[in-house]
Amino acid sequence: MARGVLWLPLLAVFIWLAWAGWNEYQKLEAYRAWAEPFDRAKYDIYAVLGQKGSDLTWGKPTRKGLVNVQTFSLQHVQTIQVLADNQIVDLENPPQRGRQIALEFNLLDGTSIWIPFTELSLAVQWGKYLQQEWQQL
Repeated sequence: MARGVLWLPLLAVFIWLAWAGWNEYQKLEAYRAWAEPFDRAKYDIYAVLGQKGSDLTWGKPTRKGLVNVQTFSLQHVQTIQVLADNQIVDLENPPQRGRQIALEFNLLDGTSIWIPFTELSLAVQWGKYLQQEWQQL
């Protein structure tokens, strides 16, 4: 009986890991269906982002699909910046890491939109690409 009591927490951990894996799989499948019509898309645990022409759509991934979905046009953007720990990142010489990473869009109407990222290198790639697209408009 003592061995059974020792294995019970391990069983609980395995059940929790299986549930967490299933939950993440459901998020990825919802993202995959959502991302099909876009020219370019990204997924991470904080946010999804899709680009179709000059329109950007982003939201928060959940198991049942996206929530808080917002769309805006690059034509309404005044500046695009990559932020790491609330500091503007030099795209040509980015730092190695940051804790809070976001792509910030300052719109012509004075509002700003922050799209969170988990990886600084991915945010820098998106920042460079979107700045090129925005400058061509």
